[in-house]
Amino acid sequence: QCQLSGLWRNEQDSLMEISALRDNGDFQGKYLTRVTLAGGCARTSPLKGAQQQPGQGGWPTFAFTVRWDKFSNATTTFAGQCFVDSGGKETLSTMWLLREAVGSLEEDWKATR
Repeated sequence: QCQLSGLWRNEQDSLMEISALRDNGDFQGKYLTRVTLAGGCARTSPLKGAQQQPGQGGWPTFAFTVRWDKFSNATTTFAGQCFVDSGGKETLSTMWLLREAVGSLEEDWKATR
């Protein structure tokens, strides 16, 4: 079974630390990104999320949001699923959606990646 709590590293060398999950599936943690919109140094940002409680033998799905407000006016949401391979290695497979603040409704088209 997959355990979301702990330290995770992605292909971009960013780190995510998820604290212990609550009984209802809620969790929080920190995200240390190596990739920034402004091209600056890595910064730690808070994250909050929830894990769907897995069924018998299932792989849990989850979602979390990271606020980049310490260095960027943007928010990213991640949705994914946790898997364990035959060797016992846990992998999080995710997709993300980033929303950056823009100055007007006319600029809305370029605000989401």
